[in-house]
Amino acid sequence: MPAPSTVTTLRVLTVNIHKGYTAFNSRSMLHRLRDAVRAVGSDLVFLQEVSGPTAGSPARHRQLADRRVGDHEYLADEIWSDHAYGRNAVDDGFDHGNALLSRYPITRWHNHDVSLPGDEPRGMLHCIVQPDASADSLHVICVHLGLRESHRRHQLNCLGRLLHDHVPPDAPLVVAGDFNDWRSSADRALRATGLVEVFRLHDGVHARSFPAPLPVLRLDRIYVRHAASAQPLRLPRRPWSALSDHAPLAAEIRFAHRASA
Repeated sequence: MPAPSTVTTLRVLTVNIHKGYTAFNSRSMLHRLRDAVRAVGSDLVFLQEVSGPTAGSPARHRQLADRRVGDHEYLADEIWSDHAYGRNAVDDGFDHGNALLSRYPITRWHNHDVSLPGDEPRGMLHCIVQPDASADSLHVICVHLGLRESHRRHQLNCLGRLLHDHVPPDAPLVVAGDFNDWRSSADRALRATGLVEVFRLHDGVHARSFPAPLPVLRLDRIYVRHAASAQPLRLPRRPWSALSDHAPLAAEIRFAHRASA
């Protein structure tokens, strides 16, 4: 008799935090961002434009509990036991990149450089998460694509190769982040990978996420593969519209696993 299946339910949040500042860089919002991120109750948090532990001015660091920590560590604090940070750019002692916060163990992670000359450095943070001992390992990739269409095409091709080379074809998978895909061309580029976007699956279109105070452009995404179900979660406009230049996206995702016989 085949072994019964078990189900893992995950709440996922993705947000470009704009290095912890308001849309016009007028003041730090990290303290309010931490409260807002916690209120969603996510198991996995995908973060883009995260300032690393070496970044920032003394005035900015005085707003943190420890000037040696990065934004992701400050946001994780005592809620998310594991976190990973992929540094993408360094300029005059300042660095930033992508990060993942996880309630579950991150067993491995690697930041893949997908930069092109003439563009801001970009990376894809690939993590392997173990939700529980009986569940399959979950592959998650946090992305932030370039502003130029040609660079995004290159980076989407890199994502396809990453999946082919480093993610087993039957493994549960979540890819989320800031795709800067205002032309909505990413779905076509990713069709062969088997990824489906949660909001487009349910609403027929991607969610509007930029600019946060009055979203018009559909830049941010949550893609899944091998999910039993994936449901968008509607977040309130406030306080998010005042915390960054991007609005967040959230979803509840269920993965079915075949238990050991």
